[in-house]
Amino acid sequence: MSVIKVPEADVAGWYCATCDEEMVLQSVELEYLDSLFNVELPACPKCRFVLIPEGLALGKMHQVEQLLEDK
Repeated sequence: MSVIKVPEADVAGWYCATCDEEMVLQSVELEYLDSLFNVELPACPKCRFVLIPEGLALGKMHQVEQLLEDK
């Protein structure tokens, strides 16, 4: 299974509101309609809160949702 990667520019300057730690790219497993996806997303190294950038949510992730729902 391939990993979807977020450009590092989308991570720069983001901090966790709870921990005040800078977000770093981490491999995260997402599940949608019984399908698993490995995605490299910005996450807090302390509490592991994950940020899904708007461009990814409205772009690639939306396309995948549509494909899965059409099955």
